[in-house]
Amino acid sequence: MTKLTLTILPDQFAVCRLSPDDDIPVWSRNEEFYSITRSRDELSIVCLSKDVPENIRAECDWRALKVRGPLDFSLTGILAAVVNPLSEEKIPIFAISTYDTDYVFVREDSLSQVVAILSEEGHLIDQPARQDA
Repeated sequence: MTKLTLTILPDQFAVCRLSPDDDIPVWSRNEEFYSITRSRDELSIVCLSKDVPENIRAECDWRALKVRGPLDFSLTGILAAVVNPLSEEKIPIFAISTYDTDYVFVREDSLSQVVAILSEEGHLIDQPARQDA
């Protein structure tokens, strides 16, 4: 099985759902991290929880684990190496892939359990200090 290095990003994230014809809101874009996907069915935005207005449909309190990259497109099983052990423990995830790497989002309240599970699988988990601390 592939052994990975993952970094826990310091902030909490939200997964937001807007109408497919909505404009991309200014509040969703920040310097830390955001991801925007538009389909015929929805406009989906992942951004910092603290930036989401109260009237927006959102699932908050997600934490992100970033797979150390860049990852070559020929590699296989990267997400499976993280997701499969979490799935066995019934831990829900939300994943985003970018050109260079993958991000796996887990609920804040399961983060310590996730770290224990992935460490037991042989993955290295980097837990940087919060920048605002």
